[in-house]
Amino acid sequence: MATDSVVHQLAIRVGNKLHDGRLMLATAESCTGGMVAAAITDISGSSGWFERGFVTYSNLAKSEMIGVPAELIDKHGAVSEPVARAMAEGALRNSRAQVSLSITGVAGPGGGTPEKPVGMVSFGWSNRLHTSVETLVFKGDREQIRAQAAAHALRGLLALLDEKER
Repeated sequence: MATDSVVHQLAIRVGNKLHDGRLMLATAESCTGGMVAAAITDISGSSGWFERGFVTYSNLAKSEMIGVPAELIDKHGAVSEPVARAMAEGALRNSRAQVSLSITGVAGPGGGTPEKPVGMVSFGWSNRLHTSVETLVFKGDREQIRAQAAAHALRGLLALLDEKER
């Protein structure tokens, strides 16, 4: 699939930036189920810049593994910018990484609601000083939505790393 090669190319670019900046990455993924971590660890030498990945598919895993408050999930839902923020920050708190990304969304085909349709994905990126979040709605089937989400998360991380260089 073409998107897989996009994710792979983005992972290579991320790896080069992290390596050059002597930074380590932690990921917290829900709907992508570790796709970003898998793309990163497909690259030889990634142990030099990938610290760890959390697959926090269930709400309980989000709370137990990376400290997302259950009350936050209850109030905003797992697919929300507050939860994406808490996931990105929790990945950093529970690792030795300097930067993180998080992904939480509705990949489908079921599970969508009028407020949170299939394809809605919330992202977080953090560098311990600043966390940014964003929500997008992707079109396509489950595989396409997950691949688009993984690619967008990596693009957002590149943007964060570019800011750090300025």
